[in-house]
Amino acid sequence: MTKREPTVLARLQRATALFEDSLLVLLLTAMILVAGTQIVLRNLFDGAILWADPLLRVAVLWVGMIGAMVATRSDKQIAIDAVSRFLPEHWKFRFRVITDLFTAAVSAVVAWSAFRLMMGDREAGGMTVAFVPVWVCESILPVAFAVIALRYLLFAIEHLRQSGAPEELL
Repeated sequence: MTKREPTVLARLQRATALFEDSLLVLLLTAMILVAGTQIVLRNLFDGAILWADPLLRVAVLWVGMIGAMVATRSDKQIAIDAVSRFLPEHWKFRFRVITDLFTAAVSAVVAWSAFRLMMGDREAGGMTVAFVPVWVCESILPVAFAVIALRYLLFAIEHLRQSGAPEELL
């Protein structure tokens, strides 16, 4: 038996996962270091880093959005799905396709809205942490929601395959 080469999509998924995980670890480590330094400076030296608190607020946004991307990568996000409990087994995958497509559509709309917000803030020229433009801090929003939308579209295709749908629908 020969070992199959991973597809381009599989390699892209692995590279994306490595990038997301690395960025998440880097951000969490930086947050812990900055917050710890801030605590020490405040309690022992009556001082503080002026930009630390705004930086930590932005980092929480980034960690939350990257965490959402990571959760959707492995289909481990929180789901409230009471309807599928009562469906026959052969309908569960079909119902899942519908919920995946709905989630992809909502995520795509939010990504577009976040992109418009980011571009509006770019035009407004506001600044935040250490003179970083507001739009740069918000840039994670359209990216994360677009990735989530794409992943749910791929989940819908996979669940359509598992439902036993005719090949021409795929």
